[in-house]
Amino acid sequence: MQGKALGVESSSDSGCLAGGGAMGALMRSMDWSPSPLGPVENWPQSLRTSVSTCLNSRFAILIWWGPDLIMLYNDAYREIIAGKHPAALGRPGRECWPEIWDIIGPMLHSVIENGEATWSDDLLLLLERHGYPEECYFTFSYSPIRDESGAVGGVFTPVAETTERVIGERRLCTLRDLAGRGSIAKSPAEACRVAAETLLANRYDVPFAALYLYTKDRSQAALAATAGIVPGSFISPEVISFDCPDPGLLGRAAATSRIGEIGGLSSLGAVPGGAWPVPPDSAIVLPLVSPGQPLPSGFLVGAVSPRKRLDDSYRAFYELAAGQIATAIAEAEAYENERRRAEALAELDHAKTTFFSNVSHEFRTPLTLMLGPIEDLLRRPGETVTAHTGTEVAGGVTEIGAGLQLVIDCPPLPSPVYVDREMWEKIVLNLLSNALKFTFEGRVSVSLRQTGGEVGLAVSDTGIGILESDLPRIFDRFHRVEGARARTTEGSGIGLSLVRELVRLHGGTVRVESIYGQGSVFTVSIPLGRNHLPEDRIGTPRRQSSTAMGYRPYLEEALRWMPEAPGDSPGIDGAALAVTSAAPGPSGRVLIADDNADMR
Repeated sequence: MQGKALGVESSSDSGCLAGGGAMGALMRSMDWSPSPLGPVENWPQSLRTSVSTCLNSRFAILIWWGPDLIMLYNDAYREIIAGKHPAALGRPGRECWPEIWDIIGPMLHSVIENGEATWSDDLLLLLERHGYPEECYFTFSYSPIRDESGAVGGVFTPVAETTERVIGERRLCTLRDLAGRGSIAKSPAEACRVAAETLLANRYDVPFAALYLYTKDRSQAALAATAGIVPGSFISPEVISFDCPDPGLLGRAAATSRIGEIGGLSSLGAVPGGAWPVPPDSAIVLPLVSPGQPLPSGFLVGAVSPRKRLDDSYRAFYELAAGQIATAIAEAEAYENERRRAEALAELDHAKTTFFSNVSHEFRTPLTLMLGPIEDLLRRPGETVTAHTGTEVAGGVTEIGAGLQLVIDCPPLPSPVYVDREMWEKIVLNLLSNALKFTFEGRVSVSLRQTGGEVGLAVSDTGIGILESDLPRIFDRFHRVEGARARTTEGSGIGLSLVRELVRLHGGTVRVESIYGQGSVFTVSIPLGRNHLPEDRIGTPRRQSSTAMGYRPYLEEALRWMPEAPGDSPGIDGAALAVTSAAPGPSGRVLIADDNADMR
């Protein structure tokens, strides 16, 4: 039975309870007669000496005495026992520590029975000293105290709580790994995945976690990664919308962009556990604010351990973790932006190289054709060259050749459309030439329709079509679809880019729809009337000479693509080339190989 407080210090302590600070004063004020230890004057000298040593030590010391292992301790140990003080003073150890007696009870009885000391280093003990089972670590020794008979009368226990060090080192390891592994991420999503994998290794402090990234307009947050929790639960929804009346549990907590806490999780739904047999009941929500950025890029949801309250050090750990993750996201975004810039420069360099290669090839052909006659003229001074005009091409042809049809469906329009005739001709001819180049059978159709307040020109074909991956760049300058089957490999990739620019000058738009292997449809839309055009561009005469070449170059190019009838040679007006031998004898053969029809 615990001694009763007398309210005044007893003079019968014989000095063993002298000093000792607050605990010494408390023990001197108690009546120990009803306790299992009896009056202080009857205590054996071994106990009196041990208690005196205990009370006057600044190190935390606990004495267990007698068969019931009655507890006596000093001021330093009172900090460890916390809420169990003062009820534990003078009471059996089993009554004070029932939650850990299955661990320490056998150790104490072993010392009593065998008289041999024990040593425990950073031993995990779940103490209910603050009203809940708390994760605690201790380094201590159980040493026998021999009484006057030589038997073991009690156990002397110097103890050091190492909870802060053990947990601090564990959290520091997590923060170190977040900083180290975060540098390998190449995108914000990957940074979140790496962070989640790192947090998953510390289920003691992070029973579960979820990482969210905001969309560009910040109207939503998408789940980027999870640790210890299945995506899609009430505490880890796939998407959180902030523009709805109720964004939900996490949405309300994250909307403030400040650190917030969520409690009562167990009453809201099934919550996964971490390293402990019971699930967490609360979580903390922290914004992921990158250095130098005014707004967070996302937020972290971290569960609070059921074996540790969210105190200042716990909160600081989560804040540092969020900071490390935010830094990794910012570095990943910088890397991603730099990679995109590098890819764009590399692509531009490739396009430039391809363009100049093509231009070089295209220039070589006409220059070669010009150099021969010029050299002849230089060798024959005084002679002149007369220009020759090619054959006119008739319109209205529907059968192009080899089963390929050209369908023209362009009825008169009920409303006027303001266009530059030469520009419009370039638009139509470029689209038509492009369709013929990639169509080997079926038909190419040209239609003109008025719909609403605009007129639409559609050039469709049954050709090879365009891969979905190439569609977004089909109108980019110098872009060419590599490896596409075509009637010719020539070209610099500026035709469709020119179409887009010319259409834009008309206040219109051009788009393409295509199914790979089935064909494509290019549609040009031009507004009706003149209100969309500047007044100074209506009916204004040209200030520069026209650069239009008309339809003839396109027609001649298309004719070269068409299958030739025996004996025909497009572009040469049926003229035959003959090679004669200058001297009698066996004739030889000259092989002419060139990928350009004019050169051949």
